[in-house]
Amino acid sequence: MLQVLEGVATQCVAKQDKGVTGNVWSIFLAPNQIVKAAQKLYEAEYSLEDVLALDIEEGFLVIYHFNRWNIEERVTLRVLLPKDNAVVPSIASIFHGAEWHERETRDFHGVIFEGNPNLVPILMAAEDVDVHPLIKTAKVRKSIKDLLTLGEIVSCSKEVEELFAEAEAEEASDA
Repeated sequence: MLQVLEGVATQCVAKQDKGVTGNVWSIFLAPNQIVKAAQKLYEAEYSLEDVLALDIEEGFLVIYHFNRWNIEERVTLRVLLPKDNAVVPSIASIFHGAEWHERETRDFHGVIFEGNPNLVPILMAAEDVDVHPLIKTAKVRKSIKDLLTLGEIVSCSKEVEELFAEAEAEEASDA
């Protein structure tokens, strides 16, 4: 996987237990790296499965699932966006099917996919209605560390490690 994404600045790369997570690799990226990563995966013959977002305490976590038809190596790219600037570049110019997924994610969470050629509502009533039904109240939002585990870390920035540090400390004290 690391060879496929050569030249992409990753924030965290972790090998995961496919039987537990459904993924082989989990990779955190800065928003400005998603297009480059998508292009590399396209060139390596990965297909886009979906794009979605989670409304979490730390912001919006935009998740991209990729897989190959001939090799079972599901890759999840994750981009954490701040609530007050939930903007990420579109990958619809690389994976045309991303257009629909990005539109759906915009409808439900309000995430803007810059460069999407058709970012109009797909499921919501009107473009001028600013209602995003999957945005949670602060009371019910979960922390990223409560929802995800990193797995076997290959490389990780201090910033991403800190998001999960408290959960790892709790696991160690339980053992």
